[in-house]
Amino acid sequence: MSNALTALINNAKFNRFHLRTLLLCALIIIFDGYDLVVYGVVLPVLMEQWSLTPVQAGALGSYALFGMMIGAIVFGQLADRIGRRLSIAICIALFSGFTFINAFASNVTEFGICRFIAGLGIGGVMPNVVALMNEYSPKKMRGTLVAIMFSGYSVGGMMAAWLGMQMIPQWGWQSVFYVAILPLVLLPLILAFLPESLAFLIRQGKRDTAKKIISRIAPSNTDVPLKGEEDDSVVAPSHFGVKQLFNGQNALPSILLWCAFFCCLLMVYALTSWLPKLMNNAGFSLGSSLQFLLVLNVGAIAGAIYGGWLGDRSNLPKVLTFFFIAAAVSITLMGLDIPSFVRYLAIAVAGAATIGSQILLYACAAQYYPLHIRSTGLGWASGIGRNGAIVGPLLGGYLLSEQLELHLNFMVFAIPGIICALAMGIFYFHQHRASSAKHISDVQPNVVENA
Repeated sequence: MSNALTALINNAKFNRFHLRTLLLCALIIIFDGYDLVVYGVVLPVLMEQWSLTPVQAGALGSYALFGMMIGAIVFGQLADRIGRRLSIAICIALFSGFTFINAFASNVTEFGICRFIAGLGIGGVMPNVVALMNEYSPKKMRGTLVAIMFSGYSVGGMMAAWLGMQMIPQWGWQSVFYVAILPLVLLPLILAFLPESLAFLIRQGKRDTAKKIISRIAPSNTDVPLKGEEDDSVVAPSHFGVKQLFNGQNALPSILLWCAFFCCLLMVYALTSWLPKLMNNAGFSLGSSLQFLLVLNVGAIAGAIYGGWLGDRSNLPKVLTFFFIAAAVSITLMGLDIPSFVRYLAIAVAGAATIGSQILLYACAAQYYPLHIRSTGLGWASGIGRNGAIVGPLLGGYLLSEQLELHLNFMVFAIPGIICALAMGIFYFHQHRASSAKHISDVQPNVVENA
């Protein structure tokens, strides 16, 4: 895209086009979040009915997460070539269809296969909707809009927990999987209104479609050149896209982002997979244990929106550093013998500082990588992070099998929060130094000219 077009998008006023794109992307993430969190909701019942050990249950939960790792990398790179709308459509069909089929699984093998295939779509859709929302958001509110959109993940988690409390006692664990067919039913409607990436349309030569989208972004300024003096978004996606993540100054930030994604997702999926069961073992009823999961996701929504708002007004990596410190502290408190109100507050803060931070990490990575490798950068960061998501449930299953005291489980879950804080702190100082160096290099030629 031309620099003029990039400036037009960055400086556009928030309007109906932005709102519609936000709502559609948020709806997709709600469905995505539901299909992911629903396993943690049915886990206590599955362990009882299928006589699963904690290690077996943790491994079963990791099948979807292994699929997510592959899906994030594959569909992240594929979107830079076939477009984001088509990639998103394929992902919705995968996660909706196979989560629905999960209801008919009669054994662990069938259940695990369905969860793996659903995981391909669950993981693949995330980097694509983040990249799409980031591309069309006005610059001054980009972090906030991406955070609001991604908070749909927590809304989906809340829906899974609430429907689990209402439906499982009456209709069994299968009932919550029937709901998962809804995204597939709504897919034609979603595609009818979801815009394609503007940069992709321009690369494909679809100028008329691109101009229609521009007229919706800024109705009063439709004569902006699509090409001309160009920014780096016009570069065609490389067949070796991952190498571009390590070109020049990108190497250290990419590694730090991968580290933060890995450790953050470890915390998120350790908590969402095992929080109900850990609390159930500690003496809380199943209903109360699912309430904890509900509170965790309520905190995530508040944390994501507040963190995005702070990031737009200060510095997102700096905000994330403090969020991860809060994660380590709050997760540690969750396992201590504390009053109920303080426990609920600690769980809400943990949701804000883990799930909420994961949402902000996507926004941070989307802002860091240039447009032509954004889906690739997001896909690889998310894909590497999925290794942490796989480790989280396995670690939780191992800790549960060791029959440790409750507070020791949560102390182990808190350690990755400290690592995340260190990674994002270094990322912040690296970016600050790079920005200062660029400012000096920009000033020096002017000084020479004026001498």
